[in-house]
Amino acid sequence: MKKKTMLDLGRITAEEFKSVEKIPVAVVLDDVRSEMNIGSVFRTADAFVISHIALCGITATPPSAEIHKTALGAEDSVDWAHYNSVLDAVAFLRSQGYTICTIEQVHGSISLQQFEAKPGEKYAIIFGNEVKGVSQAAVDASDCCIEIPQCGTKHSLNIANTAAIVMWHFFQQLKL
Repeated sequence: MKKKTMLDLGRITAEEFKSVEKIPVAVVLDDVRSEMNIGSVFRTADAFVISHIALCGITATPPSAEIHKTALGAEDSVDWAHYNSVLDAVAFLRSQGYTICTIEQVHGSISLQQFEAKPGEKYAIIFGNEVKGVSQAAVDASDCCIEIPQCGTKHSLNIANTAAIVMWHFFQQLKL
């Protein structure tokens, strides 16, 4: 087997990406500290044609050399906006018809493997701070909470890894 070249992959440009149909998913980052994590989320959002990223509170915004290190240009292709707070983002997305889903370990959460995204619906998925997780205010404002099952000794995954797993799950169910 021979590795594929960039030409073999046939990737579109950032400009072409803007006009491609997206899956109806917005990613919301609630006070994410690490610009490397933010960049990773951008890159994964590009891969799975996510419609929008909401950067909230202390979450850094492009342009940023640190975000670019892991985004590798995806910060130029994926639509994004900054909101003063996660609740501002939630209010805006809810007004646009999004179902608000928080990715957090809470009593009564739904296991990711059991969550079924419904075609024709729009989803906003909230990811939280690397230490504190998603704020309780965001949890309270959510329509549902989804949890990734884990069996090891650690109680959480890195936010970039979590976002990749969850975006892939939604992409599989909603891809066009």
